[in-house]
Amino acid sequence: MSEQKWVFRFNEVEEVQSHVGGDWEDVRALLGGKGANLFEMLRIDVPVPPGFTATTEACNAFLEEGGFFPEGLWEQEREAMKYVEAETGKGFGDPKNPLLVSCRSGAKISMPGMMDTVLNIGLNDETVRGLTEKTGDERFALDSYRRLIQMFGHVVMGMDDEVFEDVITQARDKAGVETDAELSADVWKGIVDRFKALFKSHTKLDFPEDPYVQLMLATEAVFKSWNIKRAVDYRRAAGIPDDLGTAVNIVAMVFGNMGNDCATGVAMTRNGTTGDPRIEGDYLINAQGEDVVAGIRMTKDITQMKDEMPEAWAELSEIAQKLESHYREMQDVEFTIEQGKLWMLQTRDGKRTAQATVRIAVDLAEEGVISKETAVMRVKPEHVDFFLHPQFSLEALEVANEMGRFLAEGLNVSPGAAVGVVALDANLAETWGKEGKDVIMVRPETKPDDVHGMLAAKGILTTRGGRTSHAALVARQFGKPSVVGVTALKIDMGKRELRMGGAEGVVINEGDPISLDGTLGKVYSGRLDTTVPDINDPYLLKLLSWADGFRKLGVWANADYPKDAQRARDYGAQGIGLCRTEHMFMESERLPIVQKMIMAELPYDRRDAIHALLPFQREDFAGLFRTMDGLPVVVRLIDPPLHEFLPDHVELMNSLSDLKIRLQHAGNLREIDDLLEEIGNKQQILKRVESLRETNPMLGMRGVRLGIHIPELTRMQVRAIFEAACKVSKEGVVVHPEVMIPLTSHVNELKRQRETLETEAKQVMEEQRMEIDYKFGTMIEIPRAALTADEIAEYAGFFSFGTNDLTQTTFGISRDDAESVFLIEYMESGILPNNPFATIDADGVGELMRIAIGKGRAKNHRLECGICGEHGGDPQSIEICHGLGLNYVSCSPFRVPVARLAAAHAALNAKKED
Repeated sequence: MSEQKWVFRFNEVEEVQSHVGGDWEDVRALLGGKGANLFEMLRIDVPVPPGFTATTEACNAFLEEGGFFPEGLWEQEREAMKYVEAETGKGFGDPKNPLLVSCRSGAKISMPGMMDTVLNIGLNDETVRGLTEKTGDERFALDSYRRLIQMFGHVVMGMDDEVFEDVITQARDKAGVETDAELSADVWKGIVDRFKALFKSHTKLDFPEDPYVQLMLATEAVFKSWNIKRAVDYRRAAGIPDDLGTAVNIVAMVFGNMGNDCATGVAMTRNGTTGDPRIEGDYLINAQGEDVVAGIRMTKDITQMKDEMPEAWAELSEIAQKLESHYREMQDVEFTIEQGKLWMLQTRDGKRTAQATVRIAVDLAEEGVISKETAVMRVKPEHVDFFLHPQFSLEALEVANEMGRFLAEGLNVSPGAAVGVVALDANLAETWGKEGKDVIMVRPETKPDDVHGMLAAKGILTTRGGRTSHAALVARQFGKPSVVGVTALKIDMGKRELRMGGAEGVVINEGDPISLDGTLGKVYSGRLDTTVPDINDPYLLKLLSWADGFRKLGVWANADYPKDAQRARDYGAQGIGLCRTEHMFMESERLPIVQKMIMAELPYDRRDAIHALLPFQREDFAGLFRTMDGLPVVVRLIDPPLHEFLPDHVELMNSLSDLKIRLQHAGNLREIDDLLEEIGNKQQILKRVESLRETNPMLGMRGVRLGIHIPELTRMQVRAIFEAACKVSKEGVVVHPEVMIPLTSHVNELKRQRETLETEAKQVMEEQRMEIDYKFGTMIEIPRAALTADEIAEYAGFFSFGTNDLTQTTFGISRDDAESVFLIEYMESGILPNNPFATIDADGVGELMRIAIGKGRAKNHRLECGICGEHGGDPQSIEICHGLGLNYVSCSPFRVPVARLAAAHAALNAKKED
């Protein structure tokens, strides 16, 4: 039996393909994204330092075996090191010509900064002297050595990185210099000695001198970092599976800190914030990679390389274009220039904002690099949703500037508006976030350990860092408004405050509110008003128009008022799938009339009240029909139980108690008379409320049952619908009203109600001497209705699935009670995979829908089937609806653009499966 292969050299491309079967995604799964791309860059002749990769299979085996290397792994690493030695002409541990390597993580799906890296492995007291002699630069050699001790102590041994940073800060202060690069070799020698002493005092061990011990422990640490808190938090937020594991990439070190002909940097082939087609990034001369990404040193804009290192810039630009063309995607690259020689250390699909995602997809399609179908699939529903996130209104910004609330400006690395209280560390941001507070996390710079706070925050502000810093990458990944590099603000962690302008300047205490404009890169004190933007981005509009050409599902909207309907239409809705008439009854001038109708004891009093509601309802519907000219409008007749229009029973009891206490202390007869009259009125209302009380009102007198019980109420609604339709038709508006009867459970309910209501509709059309194109249909919200859909379809022109109530009645649970009591526990413990009120339960509710559609269309092949409610805007539910063959989904106006894209994804995914 052949030995399991755990390690592959970068030049073993054919062996890797043979191991996995040749599929690129399988290669990424085995080598991780970083390792796979290093192999691929070498294959297409991009300059990559030699190295090898220990696979994700090795990581998973290591974790399964309780933190022990699987058999053969270590021997294969040692053997692969011989290849690196041969390629570089150096020896690992050779005191005269030492080979140094980095040990880096790399999962299949990029998780920037979440797992661990150790650089300069192979240095010790002997090899540092060899490196000095080889390079003629003692300062560089000692700087490299201290970096190894610092990273090894932090990553491998779990020491606090601040312990080391404090030593360097003290050394800079003592030497009177601003940057690490200005420290002399003698100073670095003292720092190395101090670091080794700190290492021993914290770990009770000497720093390991054996390079192979360093390598073994570093490999173990990177494997273990797959399960550290920040990595787990990131995976949960990004939806990355826990069983992928990370590869470990061992790469020969190349140095950007050997002098002024050396540099290191991070670049994106297009702007990660806007999508603009130009290289964007940061770099530093005479530095190593972590100096750039950690935000410790102020970086230079990558475009300055044109003047400072023109040859390296020309080569980098050429390679960036080559990689983007090869991967057919915007790339995020890391590079080092060692004594004028450019080396590429990494390439991956670049993290970007929602706006940049859309623009890059459209641009690549129009450049002929990808198809329109690919462009549509690359943009996720959550990207479209971000375009609808709040922004600061122009008025709010003008007022803030006039009032002197502008604080400072930095780099606008992730757009959007965020308002919240200042939290100066990640733990506090997470705690306050869980308490329901809106938080802006403020840090000098963020580190991977801060990710839990970043995820909990509404926005992120750092005083240091550039466009490719950790804060910028994570903010873009998760759509958090962010401003970085705000150097004018100073953080005092001792006083827990922000300060601008010195001792006499502005002070913001932790817990004070600030407003963050990630679009413009500005920071304001206090809370600024936000507004929901209109969708007017030309790239998004173009992409959605492409999506419309691919989708099969119609996208309608839920809207009760003309302004909502207009927004829905502006966002691309093809109809109104749900107009809830009861919302109209709640308006201030109508509610007293509705309450009068409910309180009426005599039939004619009830009829008078209902008649008084008619003109209000007629104008409601006329407004909707005008707005939706030419498109269908589904009007649901009154659905909730009547008690919802009356004061709450508990509130009434409390109010009566208060009135009786006041009566006991009344000071005169007039006050007594007034109180007695008010008590009498309240008691009358209480009596009616108690007569309407039900043990389970959501399964009681509501929907079609209420229409049958009070037929004059739903007749009035139908008259209002058809009078409005006739009125606007005379104005030239094309109307398509669809009257929806809610909560049908038995065919005879629908038959009875439809006969009554259709008679009223025909009477109106005769009075108006007009014919209106209309439909009568029903909601399918009860399992019995779904199971007997063939009978119901005989009397329905359409079905609309009310999946909220259908979910409640299928599971036998109340949404409000379940979500507050046990539903979260069910999901966390794996009893339920998803919240069934957020995503359709495919096996239960979805199966009932399938039965209903099949039976209904078998009876009536022209039966229109749709879905209304919150599920209609959920991408996973939309995919289920596509598979079931629905005609349309209906969702809130703000979800219409999301639903348009999700419907296209569903159609394209189905096409791939065919």
